Amino acid sequence: MALLLRRLNVELDAVGQRFADLHGLNRTDVRALVAIMDAARRGESLTAGRLGEAVDLRSASVTALVDRLERVGHVRRVRDPEDRRRVGLQMSESAMAAGAEHFGGLARDLTAAMEGYSADELAVVRRWLEDMTAVITRHSRGS
Repeated sequence: MALLLRRLNVELDAVGQRFADLHGLNRTDVRALVAIMDAARRGESLTAGRLGEAVDLRSASVTALVDRLERVGHVRRVRDPEDRRRVGLQMSESAMAAGAEHFGGLARDLTAAMEGYSADELAVVRRWLEDMTAVITRHSRGS
């Protein structure tokens, strides 16, 4: 199972790297965009501080990262309407479109591949992936 997980990771990383190469991004840039997009899907606004936690960067590096993504038009800083001191990060429409174009076919094919599994089987796979991700995250952060 661990070998299959590693192989899956290598292949997913290759897809992400092709996206990065096509759009003049580096690996951390792509991780940041994914973190911002995932937060938006959860209905959350990701601040620079939370982005730093998500991609394991310190404050100055996060500022440079957000500045770079904003400069190339992938991210916007947006003030929180309820607390003007708080600034959230949003992906631009063009970044969302580029991601959909690059990853859309993969998402459709993955969804189609999952149709052959029962809800109970997918629940086990979900739990397993969540557990493995938690272990890997602990190791990647040196915890």
